[in-house]
Amino acid sequence: MKKTDKFLIEELNIDPKILSYINEAEKQLEEQFKTLDDVTEFNQYKVLGALQKNRVSDKHFSWNTGYGYNDAGRETTEQVFADLFKTEDAIVRPIIVNGTHALSLTLTGILRPGDEIIYCTGKPYDTLEQVIGIKGKAGDGSLKDFGVVYKQVELKPDGTIDLEALGKTITEKTKMVCMQRATGYGWRKSMSVDEMGECCSFVKSINPDIIMMADNCYGEFLDVKEPTEVGVDVMAGSLIKNPGGGLALTGGYIAGKADLIKLISYRLTTVGIGKECGLTFGQTRTMLQGLFMAPKVVNGALKGAMLCAKVFENLGFDVCPGSEDVRSDIIQCVKLGTAEGMIAFCEGIQAAAPVDAYVTPVPWDMPGYDDPVIMAAGAFVQGSSIELSADGPVREPYIVYFQGGLTYEYSKIGVIKGLQAMLEKGLL
Repeated sequence: MKKTDKFLIEELNIDPKILSYINEAEKQLEEQFKTLDDVTEFNQYKVLGALQKNRVSDKHFSWNTGYGYNDAGRETTEQVFADLFKTEDAIVRPIIVNGTHALSLTLTGILRPGDEIIYCTGKPYDTLEQVIGIKGKAGDGSLKDFGVVYKQVELKPDGTIDLEALGKTITEKTKMVCMQRATGYGWRKSMSVDEMGECCSFVKSINPDIIMMADNCYGEFLDVKEPTEVGVDVMAGSLIKNPGGGLALTGGYIAGKADLIKLISYRLTTVGIGKECGLTFGQTRTMLQGLFMAPKVVNGALKGAMLCAKVFENLGFDVCPGSEDVRSDIIQCVKLGTAEGMIAFCEGIQAAAPVDAYVTPVPWDMPGYDDPVIMAAGAFVQGSSIELSADGPVREPYIVYFQGGLTYEYSKIGVIKGLQAMLEKGLL
């Protein structure tokens, strides 16, 4: 018996049956893990190159005050992100509170009354529905309130973008076509960078002036390319997901063409000032150090997601993506079939955390969602999705969304404890 297994059995009361599931799944994943390591090495050197190119030094970690004019740390951080994502410009700020905020700034900064927006990856993430005006009250300030027309193209049954239907939906008023890379609270595969590039080429062949936008949340560093390297004009994401490496305390980023970033910056602050102002509150050190660590952290989270998929596949559960599928986000969906299963698994994830492990997660009415949501996350940074978490709306068919883990070992113990909690309640 491995020393680790002995410790888990004797000290953490893990059932040996659970460890047999884990060990078998790891053996089955050995070759895939090696492939992930190659991608991680590539991205690690890419990040290092961007930091070195911009001559990052200790002076970039200091505070600024007031308006934040000539904040060298802020300007250098934004140039690092622009170089890394192969874009003309970027906004990277701690005052962007989450991924939804970054996406909202992008949409409201660019779109104007009478413009048409098309989501070609089906329904967007739940919290964007009120931003767009799909849900919510008239007068709240949604895009719909300001005369922006929304259209939606469903994915094909195989989970790919329906280019034929998209082509028929595009009109002369179409200003922007949006792609959501991650699954969100859906049951579909994530969008690969190559597939996003194919969509960009297709749309641009119809009208080269249409702006291609990507929600890149959960997708950074899973490939050797990012969406802005294959035709996406502007993309946005959260720093407390992949690119923050678990160290960024808050914030979001938007990267893309300079003219679009300028318009978005006017929404971030005000017209005429844009990104010339805005304090970073001493956060550039954790932003850049987190970015440096991010490829390795994402590697651990991705391996943990694949382990979760393989174990539950072996136990007969439906999972998405499958353990051998190509991945483009860090999210693993498992169809547990019952509310009790969801709750037990999330209790196990919470019990595996280094922070708030003693807390019991319960479903609650979370703003922006139609159903009670259960969230397990004992994180050093509140809401940090790159740290270990499991969540989902408690509704049929009771799908739990597992993601994160600052190290593979952390993500692995999450799977172990989740299985243990289910076993103890007779759900395995």
